[in-house]
Formats: sequence, C-alpha cells, structure tokens
Amino acid sequence: LCFLRHLDEHAAFDVLHQAGPWLDRIEGVGLDSSEVGHPPSKFRRVFERAGQMGLKRVAHAGEEGPPEYVREALDLLHIDRMDHGNRSMEDETLIERLAASQMTLTVCPLSNLKLCVVKDLKDHPVPEMLRRGLHVTLNSDDPAYFGGYVNDNYRRLAEAVGLTRAQVTQLARNSFEGSFLDEAGKAARISEVEAYARG
Repeated sequence: LCFLRHLDEHAAFDVLHQAGPWLDRIEGVGLDSSEVGHPPSKFRRVFERAGQMGLKRVAHAGEEGPPEYVREALDLLHIDRMDHGNRSMEDETLIERLAASQMTLTVCPLSNLKLCVVKDLKDHPVPEMLRRGLHVTLNSDDPAYFGGYVNDNYRRLAEAVGLTRAQVTQLARNSFEGSFLDEAGKAARISEVEAYARG
C-alpha cells in the first residue's frame, strides 16, 4: 500500500483509512513518488499509525533526495526496509550505520539510470555498497515506465560493472533475507539460491 509523497499527509491518512477493510491482505505501507521537496518527516504521523496497526513500513529515501532523507526515514518513520538509499554513499556515518544495522536497501539500477541518479550504469555504487557491507538488493521500479524487470536489472548491472558470481549470489540472498516472508519461507528460498550458485 503506497502513499504518494507529492500529496499531503491528509491524503495518506485517507488511503490508510480506505484500506481498513482489506488489512488482512496488506503486508505494509510504502512512501513513493517524487522525493525532492517531500521529506519523510512530512509523513511521520501516518507511518506511526501504520506501525500501530501492525503494518510493515517502507520508504523511498536517498535516490533523488539527499542523505538526510535516509536519516529521517530511519529515525522518524522507523522503517523496516528502505527503497533505494543510493545517496547514503555520500555520508560516511550513514554508511557505517546502515552496515551495522543491516537495513535492506532495494536498489533499482535502471530506474537510477533513467532518473539520472547515475549517468552511466558503469558508475553505479552497488559494488561499493557490497564492499562496505550494506545489505543491498536489486529490484525493478515501475518497469513499464523505467524499463526492465528484475532480471533485466541484474543482467544490465552485472554487465556494466562486472559483478562476480559471488556478488550476484549475495544480492539474491540479501533480497530474501530482507523480504517479508516468514523465516521458513526465507530459508527455503535462500537454500534454492545457494544450490543454484553451487551448480
């Protein structure tokens, strides 16, 4: 369930209220749409309410927006997972914090390219994020708009930056560790990834 950050918090509360009858089918809430000029702090109260309702909390932060948005998503929204997070690499303290907490970052290389977050995929920070111990994953982001489903993001980034088999395996493993599956579901999928990597 996504809140559009270019709208106001009242609109987000309306969406949350309208979702009430279907909460048994909804795992969590997210904060999406244009980052710049719409900091996570704008949605602090609606995220607090979503948490009280037992919903997982996810937010776009640090793709186009500054590292401070990453900090706000962590400290004010109390997120369970972060969408993007690329610009955390501009802040050494933030890198260390994310590595220590193992906050999952759902990075979307083809979206980053289309939005000019990187000028060329060969300059993408994923290899450095992995080297620094960040819990990064590869994902698609509105594939009909940005182009490229999950496998396309893996393939094109791997070709551009020379990801190793071990790095691709780690990215896939991270994606299941950071998922909202139950522990048995995570273990089963991770076992499949590792078996494939050994093959």
